[in-house]
Amino acid sequence: MSRFFLFVALVSYFISLNLEVGGATSIGINYGLLGDNLPPPERCVSLLKSRNVNRVRIFDPNHDVLTALANAGGMEVVLGTLNADLEQLASSPSFAAQWVSAHVIPFRPRLKFRYITAGNEVIPGPMAHLVLNAIKNLDSALKSAQITDVPVTTAIGMASIGKSYPPSAGEFSDESRPYAGPVVEFLASNGYPLLANVYPYFAYKSDPANIAREYALGNSVAGGGGKRVVDGNLEYQGLFDAMVDAMYAAAEKVNGGGLKVVVSETGWPSAGAEVATVDNARAYVNNVASKARSGAGTPRRQGSEVETYLFALFNEDLKPQGEEQNFGLYRPDLTEVYKVDLN
Repeated sequence: MSRFFLFVALVSYFISLNLEVGGATSIGINYGLLGDNLPPPERCVSLLKSRNVNRVRIFDPNHDVLTALANAGGMEVVLGTLNADLEQLASSPSFAAQWVSAHVIPFRPRLKFRYITAGNEVIPGPMAHLVLNAIKNLDSALKSAQITDVPVTTAIGMASIGKSYPPSAGEFSDESRPYAGPVVEFLASNGYPLLANVYPYFAYKSDPANIAREYALGNSVAGGGGKRVVDGNLEYQGLFDAMVDAMYAAAEKVNGGGLKVVVSETGWPSAGAEVATVDNARAYVNNVASKARSGAGTPRRQGSEVETYLFALFNEDLKPQGEEQNFGLYRPDLTEVYKVDLN
């Protein structure tokens, strides 16, 4: 009998552990450093741990942050390269190998590298032609170091999309397609995801006459009513889903049918513009977090969880004045800007 109760206790423990981790693993947070009053990395990582968030995206290989994440245990990081390093990463396999030796190997296995991103929102743009070779060189460097479990990818924004409405018509712009297409094909062939920065806030702000605010906030989903968009046999109750599916549709048109899209950034500012309010930010971020936790996916990819990284951990005062300084879930003094249910 005692063995039976021990077995039940162990099963209950692992079920509770899986539920606890499962509630958090689909949600990560972007941890930016463009502030002159931010807490030290150790306190920031402790804050994340206290919220049961174990996935973090950082934009460059800051060793103080990587050390704090590694020391905390159980953390996963999406590690970005500096855009300024893309040219060397693309042209020099030896530089890519040095980059991996300096910024990845010293922190493994204490820290899990979920993805490495070669560039952030450089497609389209003057460095777009560098992205694919940078990805390939970093991928080869990792494999040469016997690291085979870290996908290399890039993060692109909705500026790469030429058409997004309706979502099924999503396609890369003429400027982006020559560079996004080969990247998507490489990622899909290797089973690597494409990272996408998705901001209904900016879409709504640029076209409030044609986009309902409740639809942009995702309140149609939360409340079961409001504005909806019908695309063939698919129905959209929030702009977030529509934008993600437009990215999926664009990828499918360039041989990326099996590609997974990870939302590497999404958020809503709490100040700095007319629709940048605490109430709107609270509504949007909680709606997105709820979707990520649910694992329901999008209308185009139903049942496939939308791995999502909220932007951002802190308000950052070295960013351009206005809304850009006010995307944080927290102030630098570690007080909440608004309440977010992450678990």
